[in-house]
Amino acid sequence: MRDDFAVLILTHGRADNVVTLKTLQRQGYSGKWYMVIDDEDDMADDYRRNFGEEHIVTFCKQEAVDRADTMDNLDEHRAILYARNESFRIARDLGLKYFLMLDDDYSDFLFRFPEGKKMASKTPRGKTLERIFEAMLGFLDASGAATVAFAQGGDFIGGLRGGNFKKRLLRKAMNSFFCRVDRPIQFRGTMNEDVTTYTTLGSRGELFFTFVDVHIIQIPTQSLGGGMTAAYRESGTYLKTFYSVMSMPSCIKVGMMYSKNSRIHHRIDWECCVPKILNEKYRKER
Repeated sequence: MRDDFAVLILTHGRADNVVTLKTLQRQGYSGKWYMVIDDEDDMADDYRRNFGEEHIVTFCKQEAVDRADTMDNLDEHRAILYARNESFRIARDLGLKYFLMLDDDYSDFLFRFPEGKKMASKTPRGKTLERIFEAMLGFLDASGAATVAFAQGGDFIGGLRGGNFKKRLLRKAMNSFFCRVDRPIQFRGTMNEDVTTYTTLGSRGELFFTFVDVHIIQIPTQSLGGGMTAAYRESGTYLKTFYSVMSMPSCIKVGMMYSKNSRIHHRIDWECCVPKILNEKYRKER
């Protein structure tokens, strides 16, 4: 991998089970990587012991809280919001130009493709994952986007008939963020910070894209200890969804996600959310 790029894994309370790192190493990633933890993590010493001091970057949680717009008055420190915002400062201090911001619970990266009338998948091997990362950075530069991301399981509900794969690109970005240090993003909201950010900033003309040919597999929500699990168990996804409704009531409402385990989820009216992207052929000549 290029020297001005690194993977930043945002993690808390899971020093003995950082699934994402195991997945990256199993699938052939050999570039730079760091774990981003906060100074309120009781497992900080375990992280350093398990992964090496040189791979651990610690930020001050209270300073990050003071800088963030949480959209509430809960004084809730159990939020990935702070690590997301601090990642841009951390990457700059590490001398990076690009970085990939990942959560700590990814069990696989998959190619997705149609096979007959169904969606099939294949795990990239060798140096393929690194080539995918390089291609995503090229897309980030060429598109001028704030960030670009891989697809999630929810993007493939309904399979080929669901329609998202045929779109090739979705106007969203969640969980896996390819970023440039010189294009910082300010995430907002104690929960659902990614949805709130890509809809709010997207409504103002900033570009957020999900590339559907690559799919990240996550450990099911609330099944791992640490991270945001305790906060989600206390309030479920109902409270989580309302942060995005508060920010963008013109295009987001509360609905249901009907998957294996149905749950309350945000529903976005994309006709009202972001400006359309027109084909270059319609550009007027001066």
